[in-house]
Amino acid sequence: MKDDIKNIIQESFCAKKDLLENQEIIGDIEKTIKIIVRALENKKKILIFGNGGSAADAQHFAGELINRFKIERNPLPAIALTTDSSVLTSIANDSGYDYVFSKQIEALGRKGDIALSITTSDIEEKKGGHSANIANALIVAKKKKLQTIGLVSVKSKEILKLLDIAIKIPSVNTPRIQETHILVIHIICEIVEKLLFEHEKGKTNQNN
Repeated sequence: MKDDIKNIIQESFCAKKDLLENQEIIGDIEKTIKIIVRALENKKKILIFGNGGSAADAQHFAGELINRFKIERNPLPAIALTTDSSVLTSIANDSGYDYVFSKQIEALGRKGDIALSITTSDIEEKKGGHSANIANALIVAKKKKLQTIGLVSVKSKEILKLLDIAIKIPSVNTPRIQETHILVIHIICEIVEKLLFEHEKGKTNQNN
């Protein structure tokens, strides 16, 4: 059992090491941060969505933006499209699960907002990772002129056609992809917060 534990930790470490050494992905994270900062400065919002563990990650992401990450500051507008059980079940019941995110983007999305999808699979996968609801959401987002960003992986192919920026985690192992997605989310939250509010933190420290 100890060997299994060590092997899992090693796999997670290797995924993050590969991320650290991949300058293309680091560049895509940087571009994502710049787009998010610009959108928030222009009073736009971020709509975040995913399935399963990625749904939890969407909620985590929105929570960090709305409340705080490391700095006491004003809330930032972010909505996880995975949380309203009445909306989700009514859409799934009447139109099908494939439309649970796209209908919300149709209702809530405005030009210049960001549609941020999180998925470990690809939209063409029919077994063990069918993500038609992700594809439909991104298609609607494109039509409404939202900016589309995806936290994906090297397994992703078809979904890339619907994304302005794709942060492709260098792993095919779903748990390791999810763990690295969380790292990327924390990186984005920390630097976005720093860029938007670091000056306020400095003022607070001076007053104290």
